[in-house]
Amino acid sequence: MKKFLLLVVACVLVFTGCKKQDIKHSSDDVGSSVEIVAFTDEPSLRGGSEKDININTVYFDFDKSDLTSDSMETLKKNAAYLASNSDIKVVVEGHTDNRGTIEYNLSLGQRRALKVKEYYTQLGVVANRIATTSYGKEKPVDPENNELSWRKNRRAETRILVRQK
Repeated sequence: MKKFLLLVVACVLVFTGCKKQDIKHSSDDVGSSVEIVAFTDEPSLRGGSEKDININTVYFDFDKSDLTSDSMETLKKNAAYLASNSDIKVVVEGHTDNRGTIEYNLSLGQRRALKVKEYYTQLGVVANRIATTSYGKEKPVDPENNELSWRKNRRAETRILVRQK
């Protein structure tokens, strides 16, 4: 009966959504005092509010991985932001429109991501702060099948991975 009662109490505690807590021990005697501090909010991987982030997407022509002059201007601004925030690591995500095979689009998306990384490094961003990945046609911003949608989906996005402390 005691085991059943303990099981019921444990289930109630688990399923009632216990508040997250951080336990801190005093520095002089670990066993003597415990201070419980409740988290008020989950920490952000970005380390700040969304409006603090100034990273823009670049777009590509059909079946191309070459940077346009507009893309280079955007990447210069992104690189300046990254230079002034050296604690940030990023991932460049390559995307394509939905035409072509999965394999081809993954390859094209990776070429786009690598071009962006290469340009960032030419602008002075340290290469080990930049990861790349390709989603090909798997994450469209606009799922429609028309030229406007395809233009929106042929892109490379620079996303903040982590802010080092």
